[in-house]
Amino acid sequence: MDIWSDIKASFREGSVITRLIYVNLAVFLIFRLIQVFFFLSGEPFYGIQWFELPAGIGAFLRQPWSIVTYMFLHFDFLHILFNLLVLYWFGRIFLDYYDQNQMLGLYFIGGIAGGITYMACYNLFPVFRGSVDSSMLLGASASIIAILIAAAIRDPNRDIYLFLIGRVPLKYLALFLIFSYIIGISTSNAGGNLAHLGGALAGWLFAAREKKGHDITGFISSVTSEIRKTFRPDPKVRLVHRQIPRDDHEYNRQKAAEQNELNRILDKIGKEGYDSLSKEEKETLFRHGK
Repeated sequence: MDIWSDIKASFREGSVITRLIYVNLAVFLIFRLIQVFFFLSGEPFYGIQWFELPAGIGAFLRQPWSIVTYMFLHFDFLHILFNLLVLYWFGRIFLDYYDQNQMLGLYFIGGIAGGITYMACYNLFPVFRGSVDSSMLLGASASIIAILIAAAIRDPNRDIYLFLIGRVPLKYLALFLIFSYIIGISTSNAGGNLAHLGGALAGWLFAAREKKGHDITGFISSVTSEIRKTFRPDPKVRLVHRQIPRDDHEYNRQKAAEQNELNRILDKIGKEGYDSLSKEEKETLFRHGK
């Protein structure tokens, strides 16, 4: 069994949810394995700090990439487990109303908004003056909350089922989370709750603007598409020899089968986006588009 090939195929053909989960898991495992190596050697491991988001402006200017890397970074197992479960559950709801490029774009925008909110509050409010130089932020929570809030704005009355509670409209879950983040600012995880609020604001802004026909994720989608083109070679066109129909009945049967396959592919694009297509499906679409 070639597990690595299965993983690559799943990543290549999976939805944006699958890819985000894989990336977060890969980063988590890499850093935990490095930490084990340092532990066994008796040395402290400080490398992760270069990818966490610092609250101090000076520290951030020395590692500006951390505004992106922090949103893929986890170090505790329960932290990443909870975040990825929420990403899976509410990412699927999000994709019922928006496309995969918008979800990826909002993941980045929500994370960036959460990071900026975190840094701004730590540098503006006096209560954080003593901890601004030692505080670091990591985790995908702000990105995921943006996705959840956008889904709640789009369909506030959609019912979800919560363990031990039962059916709850999505809008009430969203309101409860926002309220919990506000009152949680005075707890030990002030930075995380501030970042969550920044992500929630990004989710609300995306959904509100999208209703008016403006997609704030468009720029992020364009950048990620260009990056994918850079690392992905142009698809090779495969020559397909089809048997010539023997009569009108055979010709009509073949055309109907081809049209049904094309309709299935177009439906898949509408639900999951172009990137969800397999290599064979893309070639079929290319042939019909000529």
